[in-house]
Amino acid sequence: MLADIHPKLPMRNKETTKDYYINQLGFKQFGNRDYDGYLMIEKDNIQIHFFEFKDLNPKENYGQVYIRTDNISRFYQDLLDRTVEIHANGKLEIKPWGQKEFSLLDPDSNVLTFGQDAI
Repeated sequence: MLADIHPKLPMRNKETTKDYYINQLGFKQFGNRDYDGYLMIEKDNIQIHFFEFKDLNPKENYGQVYIRTDNISRFYQDLLDRTVEIHANGKLEIKPWGQKEFSLLDPDSNVLTFGQDAI
């Protein structure tokens, strides 16, 4: 029955969010319509949607998404080559639960964790 999921995260400024995801992380805008206060981006087989929340305090934002990948080392290196800032506590490593993971904070402090089976 369930076929897909598109998480929705808060953003304070659409242009800032768009710039980060497209120019730094390599996503592209989804669809050919521009909605006021709403943004949809995609990369490979995933989409993330954003809703405008101008009064969001990034220090109080707990938005999080876990994204699975099939080549985490290559993606991690690509981000390093683009000088994308990796979360200070989110460097690429194998976690006790058997996942190879790293994390980023977007401009609004949404946590993006990327993971792959370590086996």
